[in-house]
Amino acid sequence: MTLSAPPPPTGHVPMELEARVFNGQEKECSSPTEKLARKESLKVQKKNYRQEKKRATRELFSALKDPSVVIMSNWLKIRGTLKSWTKLWCVLKPGVLLIYKTHKVEHWVGTVLLNACKLIERPSKKDGFCFKLYHPLDKSIWAMKGPKGENVGSITQPLPSSYLIFRAASESDGRCWMDALELALSCSSLYKLTSRVGRDGDLNTSPESSHILHLLQSSPLTDQDLLQLNESMLENHHMENDGYSDKSEREAHEESDTGANENGGRLTEESDMDQSDDLSPCPLATAYVEQGQEEMGEAGEASQVETVSEENKSLIWTLLKQLRPGMDLSKVVLPTFILEPRSFLDKLSDYYYHADFLSQAITEESPYCRMKQVLRWYLSGFYKKPKGLKKPYNPILGETFRCCWLHPRTDSCTFYIAEQVSHHPPISAFYVSNKKDGFCINGSILAKSKFYGNSLSAILDGKARLLFLARNEEYVITMPYAHCKGILYGTMTLELGGKITIICEKTKLATELEFKLKPFLGSSCSVNQIFGKIRLGDDVLATVDGHWDGEVFIHEKKTGHQEMLWNPTLDVRQRRLKRQVVRLDQQGMFESERLWQHVTSAIMSQDQEQATQEKFVLEEAQRQEAKDRGDKLWIPRLFNLDPVSNEWQYKFADTKPWDPSICLVQFEKDGMIQTKERSLRRHSGLSYSQNWAVEQKAKVQGKHRKSSSQPSSCSQNTESSSTTPEPTHESSDNEAFMTQCTRCNREVKDIADIEASIASIQQTQQDIQSNLHALTQQVLQRRRAEESAVLGRRHWFILCALLLLQLVINYAST
Repeated sequence: MTLSAPPPPTGHVPMELEARVFNGQEKECSSPTEKLARKESLKVQKKNYRQEKKRATRELFSALKDPSVVIMSNWLKIRGTLKSWTKLWCVLKPGVLLIYKTHKVEHWVGTVLLNACKLIERPSKKDGFCFKLYHPLDKSIWAMKGPKGENVGSITQPLPSSYLIFRAASESDGRCWMDALELALSCSSLYKLTSRVGRDGDLNTSPESSHILHLLQSSPLTDQDLLQLNESMLENHHMENDGYSDKSEREAHEESDTGANENGGRLTEESDMDQSDDLSPCPLATAYVEQGQEEMGEAGEASQVETVSEENKSLIWTLLKQLRPGMDLSKVVLPTFILEPRSFLDKLSDYYYHADFLSQAITEESPYCRMKQVLRWYLSGFYKKPKGLKKPYNPILGETFRCCWLHPRTDSCTFYIAEQVSHHPPISAFYVSNKKDGFCINGSILAKSKFYGNSLSAILDGKARLLFLARNEEYVITMPYAHCKGILYGTMTLELGGKITIICEKTKLATELEFKLKPFLGSSCSVNQIFGKIRLGDDVLATVDGHWDGEVFIHEKKTGHQEMLWNPTLDVRQRRLKRQVVRLDQQGMFESERLWQHVTSAIMSQDQEQATQEKFVLEEAQRQEAKDRGDKLWIPRLFNLDPVSNEWQYKFADTKPWDPSICLVQFEKDGMIQTKERSLRRHSGLSYSQNWAVEQKAKVQGKHRKSSSQPSSCSQNTESSSTTPEPTHESSDNEAFMTQCTRCNREVKDIADIEASIASIQQTQQDIQSNLHALTQQVLQRRRAEESAVLGRRHWFILCALLLLQLVINYAST
């Protein structure tokens, strides 16, 4: 009896038939139910596909249109196909670079798709910093439409289709652009930046100052904090191309070592950095807090007039009886009612509330424009004046003062350090540094006071040297004097007078300003007047006139154009940089605010007797210290006297330009301004170091040992197959890197040979030049000797002829 298999249930497909249908065979045999199910499934898939496509398009257009989704935006020069440069406004967004003709995001020029672009630094002979975006296969990098659906861009010079060459104003700006572009190239999930950047949108101009201050004050600066602080520059070297990768962070970090040059799109010495090598944390930075209420007088003569009470007039008369015209007032004890409740070291910092003008000056390409910006910054330091006629405290020997200003636009910080380095004569030394923005100032002031009967003058004798680090330009600046008149009769009034200069030896530009005193019969319009000119050698480029506490105009000589150079309006005063001061509990015993706190408290409470007593205590302690010190020379803590220039120099000055690939953050601790840097592992300055290759080899060998110790099916192979294992991908990569290192070492030797040959050629040229110079000198000496000899024979011949003529005349006469 034969048993047959039961028929399959309805709707069931046999395994063989199902396999054939799945492989594309016998499609006509599928049932209508299956066709309908597949059709419905295909509809659902198409619907999901369309929705996903719309969602991606919607997100992209939302990122393009949303002004808050911006990584960076600024002016850049772009070279066209005709080799000429055009200045265009560039807006970097996640995945795209939008180019406009104006900064108001109008007149769209084009959109660059960054997903297939590579980035490389480009050498340039001109000022600025060049870099290139290009497609490695010479394909087009442009999108077909604009962010608002534009089909045709604004008319400009023709731009290349497969690459673009950009020029930034300075190296720091160029490096920042390259870092931002690498960030956009290597990561597609950048929409999270909107929550951090806010509505301003520009990562370069976002206000991160509070974050900087928090990092500087709260805890030691670890690597994580510093990377957060500079993530726009530092996070781009070791990121994966796919932002939605499901790899773990450890795997991404391990693979970033081998893929740094592929994913980053740039092969430079920065690839030598070993991010796994932790930096030792730097010491706890000084804690700064924003300064509270400050006293500021109004513009004009009204705030420079002091009304003396009858009680204080008697004190002035008592003081004047001890003085003689022309006497130096540095050793005279002044009454406290004319004192401004802060130290002279503090007052010298008034020039840096607008230090962002110096940050802008560095980006100017024209030396004349840089000089104008420096002059604008110089004038911004005078309008902050107290009400009435006030004189700051005379600093005590060894007294120090420090503060800083945060720059929201550049996420940098300007530090100010001052110390009283001498008491007789009174010399105050100061140092200002903002290494990230690229400037520092070193100077010293010798304060002198002269009494002239009804007036006295406070002369600030000294120089300040402003240095632009990247350009190596030094501006030597002098100061006006303060003149007080009406001491015996009339109204006591304080003015500024004298001639000052701002000279740049490198560019041959010089500014001359004269602060005018009010004439005897002058009106209110003649108060606080200034006149000056900007020269290039002997040529006058522009003239300057106005009031140093009001409007200042500059007149261009060639074009006849006139513009307002400076005007401290209420809006300008409100938008100036906020000064950060050291908290009182963290100040040293000889820091200004803590040292003079009791005198200041008494003056603010208008207790002149208590203020005089507290001031006497400090002065007496200083005299006793000088007596105990005897003839021993005082050594300042922060400054040294240069024996060559006879100027005071900051001991910890760092004039190296800011390198975004190395420098992380600038901070101050105990008066020492320092820069936190990343540790580097370099070998002969090349991209691939031998140590790194050895580590990769050890890592690969470790993987081999680990895999060989685990049981697998490979252990059952024959003996012949086990002795000839297949080469692995890791070993081939390692051999490639070792080959690269060998080639790099060979190139290093070739470069060293070339440098030695060049040095020998230069030495030979110098020897030839010296020999030619010696031969020229010998020829000239011989020629002079011959000329002198010929001239002597000629003289003898004339003399003999004259004698013969005289003899003939004598003979004829007899």
